[in-house]
Amino acid sequence: MSGASETVPPRMPSHPDWALPEGACDCHTHAFGPYDRFPLIHPTPYPPPLAAAEVHREMLARIGASRGVLVQPGAYGSDPSVILAALREADGRLRGVAASTAAVSDRDLDAWHEAGVRALRFNEMTAPGGSGRYPGSIGVSELDGLAPRLAARGWHAEVWASLDTHVGLLPRLRGCGVPVVLDHMAGLDAARGVGDPGFQAILRALREGWLWVKLTLCRCSGDYPDYAELRPFHDALIDANPTRVVWGSDWPYVRLGDKTPDVAHVLALFRDWAPDEGLRRAILVANPASLYDF
Repeated sequence: MSGASETVPPRMPSHPDWALPEGACDCHTHAFGPYDRFPLIHPTPYPPPLAAAEVHREMLARIGASRGVLVQPGAYGSDPSVILAALREADGRLRGVAASTAAVSDRDLDAWHEAGVRALRFNEMTAPGGSGRYPGSIGVSELDGLAPRLAARGWHAEVWASLDTHVGLLPRLRGCGVPVVLDHMAGLDAARGVGDPGFQAILRALREGWLWVKLTLCRCSGDYPDYAELRPFHDALIDANPTRVVWGSDWPYVRLGDKTPDVAHVLALFRDWAPDEGLRRAILVANPASLYDF
């Protein structure tokens, strides 16, 4: 367990050596603190970062992203206060992915929507040490009761799990009635290769159009800093459906230690792996604008 007294500064990015298109969005980031205003509700298996809303805005400015998406970390449970405060200060340039059980009121959902929330996150990923889900996480079992309410607001569901868990959930997710976004390249296992039946099942769902995947590299590979083993998977996801993938950094990179990437370097990889300017614009601008209602 880590308390907020054991905080660490986040790695701030260098400036990219290329200009992101206007409207570019980092679709996977987190905000933490300031802890005197937004104390953690649940323990974390990592030192909490000093990543308040103003630091997040500075990160986006450094990389030249005019938009961003803040995703609820488990340490804040179902309290989206830190995200809502950041959204209110962002002049419409941010969107939020909150987390909640089905007990949430319609009044709260409507208020979150007005602030800029456009999805709820469900987490089935096991915390380090194999002790169950990350403390404060909300499982996919809650989606059944929430899906009609998400649909009524034009929201989607976001899921973080391992590849095999995602694949096992596909029938349930396919029938939930809202778009579903899988975090971290669907939790793929690079050692199993692109031909892995589980990864192929994700590609088929992408082609169907209801599923989205975030092209976020760092949780899928220890091949730091260039993640070369992920290139074939990155290509396959884009080829399966270039209208259903979005890019995200995962800043401020909790729990990565000396393998914490520079967002600018990760963006350089994306540029090199998606060399067509029109494709990059779709993934960085058009797809997020559609998914997050910018």
